[in-house]
Amino acid sequence: MSTAPAPTAPPSDWERRLADLLAFARRRVRGDYEVDEFGFDPDLTDHLLLPPLRPLYEKWFRVETIGLHNVPAEGGALIVANHSGTLPLDATMTAYAVRAEHPAHRHLRMLGADLVFKTPVLGALARKSGQTLACNPDAERLLRSGELVGVWPEGFKGIGKPFKDRYKLQRFGRGGFVSAALDTGVPIIPCSIVGAEEIYPKIGDVKALARLFGLPYFPITPFFPLLGPLGAIPLPSKWYIEFGEPIRTDVHGEHAADDPMLVFNLTDQVRETIQQTLYRLLTQRRNVFLG
Repeated sequence: MSTAPAPTAPPSDWERRLADLLAFARRRVRGDYEVDEFGFDPDLTDHLLLPPLRPLYEKWFRVETIGLHNVPAEGGALIVANHSGTLPLDATMTAYAVRAEHPAHRHLRMLGADLVFKTPVLGALARKSGQTLACNPDAERLLRSGELVGVWPEGFKGIGKPFKDRYKLQRFGRGGFVSAALDTGVPIIPCSIVGAEEIYPKIGDVKALARLFGLPYFPITPFFPLLGPLGAIPLPSKWYIEFGEPIRTDVHGEHAADDPMLVFNLTDQVRETIQQTLYRLLTQRRNVFLG
């Protein structure tokens, strides 16, 4: 009488991770991966660049997303968000949220400042992770190819503003992101981020050091540079990222981007939507660190 073989135990979490890592290493050695015209390497991003963000996203900032259903599962779309926090962790957390929590697990192709791409190592990693220069030609090429693109139009004015001005949106530039959306007919999705303002409360700026290092600012916080490297650890604020209802741009005609008044009005509409959402989220938040 034969006996049935004992059932095989499913692989543990660390065994699955090890198998994935070995498979990733084999693909890299064989050259079995793709890089697009912008330098984006999805395989490297998913297996090497995004995983370290998981504990920061889930355990440290405890990010909660709202309205992810407003982000389309396919086709071009432009996510426009507020910028803050002294260091642009809000952008990376938004990209992680879209990749990890959206049902379609889309990559967010972020538009960055030229300083990012001029910085050694950082610039190469930014390209590998799907980022590209914040200019209309690159943005339009991505949108026309059906990519999900993210832009933070406040730029350094947003992330480098003093702590006393937290959650007060800075100027949204000249509306270049609206022109790109109008030219490609993709929806604009306002995105409001609460929590990032408190990770590095900027209370001062050493302009001489900023000029010396070629930076837009050299921040002083309650803990940096007083505590040295420890002062670079972000405070564990509770985050909320809300994706608002899409604003259609395909209803304005073929040459709508050439209408400066329309561009201005849409820019103002997006900015005001984000600002009002920030105020609403702040009124619902009871504690900076507990939510």
